[in-house]
Formats: sequence, C-alpha cells, structure tokens
Amino acid sequence: MTGAGLGIGKGLALALAEAGCDISIIEINIEDAIKVAAEIEKMGRRALAIKTDVTKAAEVKVAFEVTAREFGRLDICVNNAGVCIHEAAEETPEEHYDRVVDTNLKGVFLCCQEAGKIMIPQKSGSIINTASMSGTIANFPQKHVHYNASKAGVIMLSKCLAVEWAPYGIRVNTLSPGYTKTELTGMAEQLFPQWEALIPMKRMAEPKELIGAVIYLASDASSYTTGSDIIVDGGYTAR
Repeated sequence: MTGAGLGIGKGLALALAEAGCDISIIEINIEDAIKVAAEIEKMGRRALAIKTDVTKAAEVKVAFEVTAREFGRLDICVNNAGVCIHEAAEETPEEHYDRVVDTNLKGVFLCCQEAGKIMIPQKSGSIINTASMSGTIANFPQKHVHYNASKAGVIMLSKCLAVEWAPYGIRVNTLSPGYTKTELTGMAEQLFPQWEALIPMKRMAEPKELIGAVIYLASDASSYTTGSDIIVDGGYTAR
C-alpha cells in the first residue's frame, strides 16, 4: 500500500490489517511508515515499511519485489500516494505541474505495472487506486487544475487496466473520496466552511468512513466489480 503513513492511507492500512491482511507500507516518509507498521504488528499482522518515491520506476520495482519475496504473493494493492497544490492555472510553474501529475498519475501507473507483474501469474488480485471526486468535478473555491487532471487520469487509467487485465482475474477499481478531514486538507482549514456549505450532508468525511468501500473492493464481495469508480463524497457530485 502506498501513501499509508498518514491520513486516509493510514486509516485504510489499519483497517485492512484488522481484516486479516499483512501490509507492506510503500511510503516516501519512512518515519511515518515505520510507526504505522509498528501499529499493525501490535495487531498480530506482519508489516513492512519500505522507503519509496513512487515517481521513480526503479524504486517502485524494488518495493514490490521485496513485498512479493517477503509475503510470497500480492493479493491486494492500494495505491494511495498523492499530493495537491492550490494555485491558479495561469500561475502554475512547470515543476509544480510535474510534481502533482508525476506523483498522482505516473506513480499510480508504475505501482499498478509492478503489481500486475506479480498478479498476472497468480491469475488473481485486486488493485484499488485512490482517485478523488476531483476527477469528476472542478472544485470551488480553490484552484488546482493539475490535481483534478491527475485524478481524472487515475480513473481512466484504472478503467483501461480493468479491461486489459480482466482475463487474468485481476480487478482494478478506484475509490474517489470527497472532502475528508486529514492532515493534507487541514492545511486549507479556512476553506472548510465553504466546502461544507456545498456538501448536501453539510459535513466533511472522516477517514474511517472510507473503510467500507475499500474492504468491499479488496474482498470477494466485489468479485464482479471492476473498472468502477466508487465515489464517497456526502452527495457532493450528485448536486
């Protein structure tokens, strides 16, 4: 699982461990990964913490090779690593665009690619890519065109892989959260009232409210679900 050191990723990693999974935490912030791995081990599950920049193919390859070697197989791959920068399109420097798209889209592709290499011979596996409701709508009032474009790309990437890998018994789906209270969104706390006013349920999500969707996609309960985008947004995109 990538991006599991904090926020949504941490919550999902702990939930999957509670459901009986051994977890490999592929994370650029190794200190956070080690802390989460320790929590998982206290639950009686095995855990790895592997420092990885998901934008670097060589590092991703090593991380998945180590995971497969240590655990013997790979049944579930959750790609959650991502970044977001708020800025106007006309003022976005190239390096910011590259950082967001490389992490959010290229990173997901590289991880899916390595997961596929392991899962194809197994003839089974579930890949869950964290997209966002921002892949479906343009957010307001903040501006982050590169983020929205990257998340829309994750949704289409996942649909393509779902079709391509269906013959191998591999399912590929996306989870698209709406506004969720995490360390990342906390940096824009001044926007919370405006966001909540636009959400039909009039509140932001807690990370734990995404657990049900991930457990569904990871388990045999979703054995006929692939190429789907599950939006958990309090009704935001239904307006």
